[in-house]
Amino acid sequence: MKINLENPNPALISIIENPEQIITLDANFLIAPDRRPITKRGIRFEQFTEIWLDPIFSAFPKLAIHEAVYDELVGISPQNYVEAKRDNDPPEIIIHMDSSLNEVEKVLRDAIETRISSHTKYEPLLDNKDDRGEVKSLSYIAVKGLLYFAANDHNAIQLIEKSEEWSTGLDNVQAIKMYELIYYLCSNDLADKTAMKMLYKYQYYLTDREKSTNPGWGDFSAIMDRLYESYFK
Repeated sequence: MKINLENPNPALISIIENPEQIITLDANFLIAPDRRPITKRGIRFEQFTEIWLDPIFSAFPKLAIHEAVYDELVGISPQNYVEAKRDNDPPEIIIHMDSSLNEVEKVLRDAIETRISSHTKYEPLLDNKDDRGEVKSLSYIAVKGLLYFAANDHNAIQLIEKSEEWSTGLDNVQAIKMYELIYYLCSNDLADKTAMKMLYKYQYYLTDREKSTNPGWGDFSAIMDRLYESYFK
């Protein structure tokens, strides 16, 4: 995935100023990345939990996922993690349920799903698994007037950032990228900086192509500081 550091992201600025807003997560925020065979090593879920999941859940009290994303986790390690967060009192994760939509909202949701799905592999009539989680998530938060979708998938981000050009109906939704939250955690001393550097390199600076298009950790941090340091109090 190519990193875009041309301009500040208004969504990240808003989250810096008020981290207690609802942020809906795509599935790739919860599943440990595995870039083998590009590299010999994957990241174990236990390690991913320690360096990434626990810090973001501590930093942001209103993280959410759509029930379709939860369904993607069945049978894999993140399921137990999410269940524990859901079952805590009070719950530490919000589950967006389509059953909470009223009849008018369901009609609007279906219309937005149709628009979005034309740019994905998801087919609403078949209700296939491909891209289902992101389509269901984005449709729900658009209907409910929620603002933020956190993703590390290029196509999901494009659905938001090209909403006007592609007529996806997501004009009011804003994308937050994983690398932006890596920076957020580092800047607020909310995660181990060595671990964040490692995660950044693993996600964005591993292949020759990534090294030719994305900045190394030092340059990334310096550019992000120039873009955002004035917003940190």
